[in-house]
Amino acid sequence: MNYIWFFIILVSIISAAVTGRMENLINAVLNSAQKAIEVAIYLAGIMAFWLGIMRIAEKSKLVNLISKFLSPAAKFLFPSVPKDSPVIGDIAMNFTANAIGVSNAATPMGIQALRGLQELNKNKKSASNDMCMLVGMNTAAFQLVPATVIAVLAANGAKNPTEIVFPTLIVTSVSFLSAIVIAKILEKIMPPQTIEQSTENGGKK
Repeated sequence: MNYIWFFIILVSIISAAVTGRMENLINAVLNSAQKAIEVAIYLAGIMAFWLGIMRIAEKSKLVNLISKFLSPAAKFLFPSVPKDSPVIGDIAMNFTANAIGVSNAATPMGIQALRGLQELNKNKKSASNDMCMLVGMNTAAFQLVPATVIAVLAANGAKNPTEIVFPTLIVTSVSFLSAIVIAKILEKIMPPQTIEQSTENGGKK
């Protein structure tokens, strides 16, 4: 990736030098750098707010209520996870963070949930169906309120940054449901390796 960026920058500099637009290039670089800082600061405020909300939800035991509410769906999506397992809470927080569009905050929660699922995984050398389901759900990233996108649009002077909410809701709902359906189909077609199979494959190598 670094080579690609270097190539793009090099081509830009050469093109500007050949066409006599070096001054425009320098101005564009300076303006872009300034804009990047402004957007980063704006995003930091939004992230701090939503992370605070998530922390309050955790401390106020709201996570437990969300876990109980999502328990029937979690049992269907993650059948090997015990009903009262703390992993359900991690998954609930991960889903909630994605739903409000704070994907950066959802990442550590998703990692924590995967660690919990790995502890429940009987074969440590192969991802379980539940782990694959969680990764698929995170990749699809259902978003009820795309807070990060709204923040970026607002920072760049969009007149109505919230108009992205409805289209995002439609797209992410379709991708989210598609990820669940595909994961459920594939777990029937391609079951995870057993410990014996994993050992045999390792022996062949």
